[in-house]
Amino acid sequence: MGLFGIYGAPDAAHIIYYGLHALQHRGQDTAGIVTFNSDGKAYDVTGRGHVNEVFTEANLAPMEGILGIGNVAYDGMLHPSVHSQPLLFRHFSGDYAIASDGCLVNAGLIRDWLEDQGSLFQGASDAELLAHLVKKEKPGPRIFPIIEALNMMEGGYTFLILTKNRIYACRDKFGIKPLCLGRLGDAYVISSESCSFELIGAKFIRDIEPGEIVTIDHHGIRTRCYAPYHRQKLCAMEYIYYARPDSDIDGCNVHAYRKESGRRLWQEAPAEADIVIGVPDSSLSAAMGYAEASGIPYEMGLIKSKYVGRTFIQPSARMRDSGVKMKLSAISSIVRYKRVVLVDDSMVRGTTCRNIIRMLREAGAFEVHVRIASPMTCYPCYYGVNNSTHSQLLCSGKTPRQVAAAIGADSVAFLSPEATIASCAGRRELCLGCFTGDYPTMIYTRELEDLED
Repeated sequence: MGLFGIYGAPDAAHIIYYGLHALQHRGQDTAGIVTFNSDGKAYDVTGRGHVNEVFTEANLAPMEGILGIGNVAYDGMLHPSVHSQPLLFRHFSGDYAIASDGCLVNAGLIRDWLEDQGSLFQGASDAELLAHLVKKEKPGPRIFPIIEALNMMEGGYTFLILTKNRIYACRDKFGIKPLCLGRLGDAYVISSESCSFELIGAKFIRDIEPGEIVTIDHHGIRTRCYAPYHRQKLCAMEYIYYARPDSDIDGCNVHAYRKESGRRLWQEAPAEADIVIGVPDSSLSAAMGYAEASGIPYEMGLIKSKYVGRTFIQPSARMRDSGVKMKLSAISSIVRYKRVVLVDDSMVRGTTCRNIIRMLREAGAFEVHVRIASPMTCYPCYYGVNNSTHSQLLCSGKTPRQVAAAIGADSVAFLSPEATIASCAGRRELCLGCFTGDYPTMIYTRELEDLED
């Protein structure tokens, strides 16, 4: 999911629209915006589809106000009963809206407790859980029940909470999900990635720290650390796959990270080949790094259609398989009679890689050596990535040689966990749970059972 918010700008809804457009890669199935006008009236537009499908001039024009929040999401992260976000809540103490990214690992336990207290739920989103937790606490400044609520939550998440007067931007205590702060004239903006700032002409200020709540209102910016224990355990997949290459996250540029991971991949897993090609788009930087380090020519051996979404986040295997064929095609004149190094960012289910290898062989490639710019994905992610069970993971319980046989490659090699962290200069930690099984948070038994079901 992708979050975007703004405080202090006339025509906030239109700016949020452009911010979400820059975050479209983080979610392609639902989008939404909520704003408040000066009288405290809330306006909301949510729906299914891409940003430019959900929003039109007709439904954006009535959305008055200088503050608002928006969200994009994909079905892979949505339970069937989860509604498009942001969620707008009507309450006697004042209406408010919440948008979330990520996933709580103790959501089931919190939900049981809230239902025992009399809460009724319309869906299954973490945003709705937070809303109930905040309103279950005693009256008073809203920041205090927010702090108490966040300290009850375990997982990788970010939240934007919108009231008629202010925005609260919250990041989990391990910093698993990214969130950053920017300035647009006299206005402040919040985004999951800094790439959205460039589109609207905003200036990046800083990343929101793990365990931090940033409050934005007419007083300006105020900040609190809600968690006494916090760590820098950003999800490695943000650098590897999710984020746009022009984003900077926690002081590291995504393109620079991917290129360095490609260099280190060559050092750890060299291959004798004629050309190096990358899988568009998120693997191209790593392929460039592999080619530079190896001296093997980099070529554009695969062409991507601009009109097909990300296949990794399609909800069914059949749709992913069809999506790969629609999305990519091999350039026969480039790969024919060549030994090819195919660099990909990660391997989850193996569907995409298997089909690409088949394409390359049909286009005349003699050999296809797969090099993955991340470790083997052997464990589920419980923080919002759509690979929730071992059975969905191609690499789980397999050796690289067995993986190569499963996808039809001549060889397969993966970047080590150590090189994955080292590719981000200055960092000592990342969340590598899906690679190593070492999760930064507790993983609750009930949540495991729900995911397996």
